[in-house]
Amino acid sequence: MSDFTSDFWHYYVAGLTLISILACLVLLWISGTTKVKARDDNTTGHIWDEDLREMNNPLPKWWVYLFIITVVFGLIYGLLYPMFGSKQGLLGWSQTGQYQTEKQRNLDAVAPLFAAFSEMEVEQLARDPAAMAIGSRLYMNFCAQCHAADARGSRSFPNLTNNDWMWGGDPEAIAYTITNGRMGVMPPMAAAVGGPNEVLNLAHYVLSLSGSPHDTVRAAQGRGSWASCAACHGSDGTGNTAMGAPNLTDNYWLHGWGVDAVVRAINEGIVNVMPGQSHLLNEQQIHVLTAYVWSLNNSTSN
Repeated sequence: MSDFTSDFWHYYVAGLTLISILACLVLLWISGTTKVKARDDNTTGHIWDEDLREMNNPLPKWWVYLFIITVVFGLIYGLLYPMFGSKQGLLGWSQTGQYQTEKQRNLDAVAPLFAAFSEMEVEQLARDPAAMAIGSRLYMNFCAQCHAADARGSRSFPNLTNNDWMWGGDPEAIAYTITNGRMGVMPPMAAAVGGPNEVLNLAHYVLSLSGSPHDTVRAAQGRGSWASCAACHGSDGTGNTAMGAPNLTDNYWLHGWGVDAVVRAINEGIVNVMPGQSHLLNEQQIHVLTAYVWSLNNSTSN
């Protein structure tokens, strides 16, 4: 991978760009100086469609001038803007700088509105139609890609509407999650449980915790292996929000339901990552978005 980030590629791009522009001038010079022996009727002898004859006329001057202007424009543009490899250009323009400028301009425009929201508690914001309209748009821009437009999520992407929170559903926990992200890790547990038969028994016991269809005999045999899981999921299987360990008693299956899914989780473990959004959203935006997410499964009536 380091080969693709070395300085060589900057020089490669710069050289290829410059050579391409200069090659256009060479092509123009060749086409203007090369002489073709013409016939008495000023044709080259090339005929298409039986009667279309190629004349031996020079390029139109307007075409030549336009070609030269294009090449000169390309050179000037390359000096002013970042066109030659990693060179920034005399104007110092960059797409990142342009993005940051436009982003800051938009933030400045709505700053008074967000300043008013920052003085309100999450519960108050959840009852404010203007705040929720903005929160909805923030959600669609930064959250819906994973949690879906209706916030019901999908496999491995939590449902935000069912009040089942792995890391806690109070405003402080939600704000922390949005700001810093979360990483949930369940290590492979097959070695700690035993062989494939013990893993299968444990899977049936896990299903029994939520009343899901299971083999009662295997579930009884797998109860003894539950100690390997209780450290995270609790002795009763209700989970641990401090560790992000899911509640296994509520019949909500984030990573798939059924014996096969549970066996796979025990054998292979699970890694689930939500990236933090603090590099995209400021504190005031996160405050409004927190209120919107909180409102998805909390009553906002007065």
